Amino acid sequence: MTITMYGIPNCDTIRKARNWLEGHGIAYGFHDFRADGLDRGTLEGWIGKVGWPVLLNKASTTFRSLSEAEKQDLGEDKVKELLLAHPTMIKRPVLDMGGKVLVGFKPDIYAAEVAKA
Repeated sequence: MTITMYGIPNCDTIRKARNWLEGHGIAYGFHDFRADGLDRGTLEGWIGKVGWPVLLNKASTTFRSLSEAEKQDLGEDKVKELLLAHPTMIKRPVLDMGGKVLVGFKPDIYAAEVAKA
């Protein structure tokens, strides 16, 4: 199984998740949102698996810097376009394990879901 972690390298949560994976001997690839962007198909796949409310990080600096008009009437289509334009608004990390997607980092969930995969 191929595991890909999506995020930005200077994020503290990304560092914790990477350390956890490496400490458990789990191989993974890393996709940097800033350097490599994010394609629509990948984002739509995640939305289909976990839903856009799970992916959207309203606490992110990028989201908070949006105008009030941009923050209003959030729905799947609007959020999808915002996330494609500003992938740093996606809660990090996103761990894509093929058939399963994990959003955020919690060691107990990684132990239950990643280590068994």
